[in-house]
Amino acid sequence: MYLTPGDPALMKLTSQGTAVTDELLAVEREKMGLNQPFFTRYLNWVLGIVHGDFGVTYSDSLPVLPKLLNGLKYTAILCVAATVFSVIVAIPLGIATAIKKDTIFDNIVRILTFTGNSMPNFLISLLLMYFFCIKVRLFPVIAKESVSGLFLPTLATSIPMISKFARQTRADVLGQLGEEYVIGMHARGVKERVILYRNVLHNALGAIITIVALQIRTLMGGQIVVETIFRWPGVGSLIMNAIKARDFPVVQGAVLILATIQVIINLLTDLSYCLIDHRIELE
Repeated sequence: MYLTPGDPALMKLTSQGTAVTDELLAVEREKMGLNQPFFTRYLNWVLGIVHGDFGVTYSDSLPVLPKLLNGLKYTAILCVAATVFSVIVAIPLGIATAIKKDTIFDNIVRILTFTGNSMPNFLISLLLMYFFCIKVRLFPVIAKESVSGLFLPTLATSIPMISKFARQTRADVLGQLGEEYVIGMHARGVKERVILYRNVLHNALGAIITIVALQIRTLMGGQIVVETIFRWPGVGSLIMNAIKARDFPVVQGAVLILATIQVIINLLTDLSYCLIDHRIELE
């Protein structure tokens, strides 16, 4: 960020419609602390973080932390909605394709999930916007802070996730169905549903949880493309606007909080393995 071209003070004054002079620019740079060396500014920011002070934004001189928390709230709403929807759709779909391996249904789902996994988010978002906002006009072009405004960003985020989850579930369930314990349970007359849901799916949950956790980490990092296209006020949009305005404190604060969230999600994922597989113990 510090190596990119552009003066934050000049950009701030220009955005306010102020006639910029050398004297005014010098005063504004002094006020924003931009005349200090890079390491001095960074050290001051770190010391402020230790005391819970994330600083103020360059663009409007407002506290950084409330802005970040507000953006994280909307990103978390999008993340939860997309993850819940994806899991509800993908896991039963993956199990069904594993049971009906190499049938027409399995082949169709595999083609669809391969396509959904290959399409970039910006293309999915634009296609959804074109059909549902322009052609059919069911949803607003700009996502409002409502259920209707949340639907298209959730769908655009969920399509690649459903594709990944369904393919992973299918592969894991197929791997478990070929194990000897499944053959033995069939020989003892155990019902197919009991074998599938009480044993096979339980043993496949470890890999499924891992890929779900990886996607949650990605989502909480901010779906910058989706949030920007639909104007969803999440942390992704906030980071994009901060980069454009060279608002260093916002970007630094966002990176710090998101990195902390990544660590927490990794820890919770590792702890969940102990609950699923009792052979794994905490040391």
